[in-house]
Amino acid sequence: MNSLKILKKTVIDSQLYVSLMGTLFAVFFMLEQNTFRLPSVFLIFITYFSGYLYTKYQRTKHFFKILVLNAVAGVICAFLIINNHNEIRLVKWFIIVVLGLLYNSFFLEVYIRKIPLLKVFYVGLVWALVNCWLTLYEFNIPIFLISFLFITALVLPFDIRDMKSDTVKTFPILIGVQNTKYIAYSLVFVSTILAISYLDFKYSFAFFLTSIVTYLFIFFAENNRKDAYFSFGVETCSVLPFLFLVILEYF
Repeated sequence: MNSLKILKKTVIDSQLYVSLMGTLFAVFFMLEQNTFRLPSVFLIFITYFSGYLYTKYQRTKHFFKILVLNAVAGVICAFLIINNHNEIRLVKWFIIVVLGLLYNSFFLEVYIRKIPLLKVFYVGLVWALVNCWLTLYEFNIPIFLISFLFITALVLPFDIRDMKSDTVKTFPILIGVQNTKYIAYSLVFVSTILAISYLDFKYSFAFFLTSIVTYLFIFFAENNRKDAYFSFGVETCSVLPFLFLVILEYF
């Protein structure tokens, strides 16, 4: 039990896990589009990690340290882009960072997280932009839609988890848990259909297998489940396309 607590604190609560999940979700599409580059992987991971740390610790005594860390991370990201990409990639990255700040910054009178129902779509938007725009030469609409719909569906179970503590209106609060699950099912279904239609066979099949597991996690999502079910289980769904792809590729 102590080992599980240590694992949760050092890997999940530290935001390392969600950052890694987001990075490998992006790697899946980079491989499919033949744009995989190691500097881009580091760039995405650092961006996710610093962004999630900022969101988690901005109202704590550690906030100044996080700001310093974010500043260092920003310099590293800029260095990676300038030395491995071009100024257009730098602009794309900056826009995505600004969108992240708009999601949840205490110094703003109204930020995205405070706006009812918008949060789930906004998280999907930012992750989708990383996959379809930051890592590619041109904006890829199919990858945007696949990513946007899938990540939006994954955020909904977290709203189910938080429905008794959320201070803003969310889908589970407004329409109930079961109807929220129906929305999530629909989003995953459409995302999978698009993946089958637009991605190469190995990638679409990996995404199809992912959708099956994701359906199960959505189905069993309940407000009374332990946090690990969501922060580890549901969060892991975003890395499954990459993991299934590796299995299909090498086994």
